[in-house]
Parts: sequence; structure tokens; C-alpha cells
Amino acid sequence: MSPVLLTSQIPEEQRLVSWHKAVDRELVPVTVVPHDAGPFTGRLVTDRVGTLRVTTVEADAHRIKRTKTHIARSPEPLIAVGVQVTGRTVLVQAGRQVTADRGDLFVYDTSRPYFLERPERFAVHVVLIPRRTLDLSDEALDSISGTAFGTAQGCAAVLKPVLMTVVSSAHEYSAAATGGLVNGLVDLFSTLVTERYEGLIEGAGTTRDHLVVRIYEHIDQHLGDPSLSPDSVARAHQISVRYLHRLFEDEGITVGRLIQRRRLERCALELARRGRTMPTVSAIAQRWGFVNPAHFSRVFRGAYGLSPREWRTQRLESGVTMRAAEQHADG
Repeated sequence: MSPVLLTSQIPEEQRLVSWHKAVDRELVPVTVVPHDAGPFTGRLVTDRVGTLRVTTVEADAHRIKRTKTHIARSPEPLIAVGVQVTGRTVLVQAGRQVTADRGDLFVYDTSRPYFLERPERFAVHVVLIPRRTLDLSDEALDSISGTAFGTAQGCAAVLKPVLMTVVSSAHEYSAAATGGLVNGLVDLFSTLVTERYEGLIEGAGTTRDHLVVRIYEHIDQHLGDPSLSPDSVARAHQISVRYLHRLFEDEGITVGRLIQRRRLERCALELARRGRTMPTVSAIAQRWGFVNPAHFSRVFRGAYGLSPREWRTQRLESGVTMRAAEQHADG
């Protein structure tokens, strides 16, 4: 990286204006208000690593404010992940106020207003991650906006040195290495977000219950997708597979078994349905996510005691109505 701005090379009366322009261009538009009336000094160094913008800021004490007016000038949502190298940062966003001390990580969302207080001379590394590159829900990102993390343990302890390396050595990487580095940093950050989000859910029973209901609805809406699985369900709800299984410990059934049972119920209903034209057994199985006909027949017999064809024949010959079939499946 090379300095974008070094205020010592600028006349004193032009420094603050030049600093504002550099911050607007290299980071995001904000209002900067120095603590002291004397000459403002600072150093801004920036670079790009793939889709990431990486910046080191060293400056005198000042306040930063980002408003809706600023946001309108740079509408692309970015997630800022910072490392406090020296000094302190007081961050206010989303109704939260946290202080990042030396060595801490802090996170904020540039698409929402925020306030940063640097009460003394400081240095920070900041990585700006485009929101579009993060496979995370709005709820999960909301849970981490305006937060700070100690880096002695956990995922933050792993993320910090990676982030520091990306910032300090951005210019040294080849194009091939850059892709892997960006993916690694984004994956680690996503894990940090997921850990926090799951922890918040764990501590709020009503939130947990709401999540379980959403998972049931998601499963019912995607039964016809052969790729529906615990992995895909977890990804869709921005939680880990391990946590998904923990959520269902009180449900009396695993997620995999629930998916299979729901699919079998839908198949049983269709097999019992009368009509002028009736789809084949294999067509019904495929419609509800069963790819292998032999596997479908085996699990159907295990659940209902009859093969799919025997089930269809028995139901049609006995004159069982669709409503009766539904009651059987629900039971």
C-alpha cells in the first residue's frame, strides 16, 4: 500500500478539507470533527484485495458521524471490520455503544447511521466487505452491527491475524493468492457473525421458537427440491448444522427424518388421490424430492407397511377419500 494522504505534506489550512476528501473517496462519506483547534495531522493508506477495500488510518483525536445524507451518496452496503491498533474507538450504531480498546475488533454497517469517537491519537486497520459477498441474513448482520470483540479467544482470535495480514501485505499477493485470501477472510467473518447470532438466539427463547417455526415452514416449502437437507436448511437460516440439530433436540425428530417424513406424507396423499389421469409412482416420488425410485419404495414400505403401488391399489379399491388419506398421513 502507498499513502493516499499524509497531512504533513499539506499546508495547515488545507489539511482538514483534504482529509475529508480522502476519507470520502477511500472509505465512505462522513463528517469529521477534530477534538482540538490546532493543526490536524493524519495518515491514510489504502489498497484493494479482490473485492475488499483495506485501509490503515492514523490520526489525531476526532469524531466521525455518518448520517442518512452521507449514506445516500454511497448507497452500496458495506460491512466494516476494524482492528484497533492503538488508542480507542467508541462506536455507536443500532442502539448499541461499545468501546474497542487496543487489539479489539469492531464491526459496523455503512448502510446505517453511526458515530465514532476517537478520544486520543489512534491507529486502526479497516477492511470494507461488500454486503453482496456475504451469504448472511439481514437478521444475522443486524446482530453484529455496532459491536466489538476481544481477540484473546474464539473466532475473533483467528480472524484478527488474518485481517492484519491482509491489510499490511495487500500489495504483495498475486491474483491467484488474492482470491483464496479474500474467501478465507470472508468465511472467518461469516463464522464470527453466525456464532454471535446463534448465541443471541440461544439466550432468547421466543426468538428460538420463532426460528424453529420458520425452519418447519422452509422445509414444507422446499420438499420438491432434491437438495433439501440439514446442510441447506442451516445455510438458508444462517446457522450452523450443529446448532440446527441442537434446536431440534426437543422436537423428537431429526431434521433429516422430518424432511423424509414430510415427503412421504405428500406422496401418500397423491397416491390416494382419484382422477381421470393419475401420475406414475416414480413421477410422484420425483415431484416430492425422491431421486431414486428404489430408495423411495424402500422408505415408503418402511413407513406405511406397503409398497407405493400396493398403497395406491388398496386406497383406490377401498374407496378411501382424499380426506381420509390426509387424516392417515397426519396421524
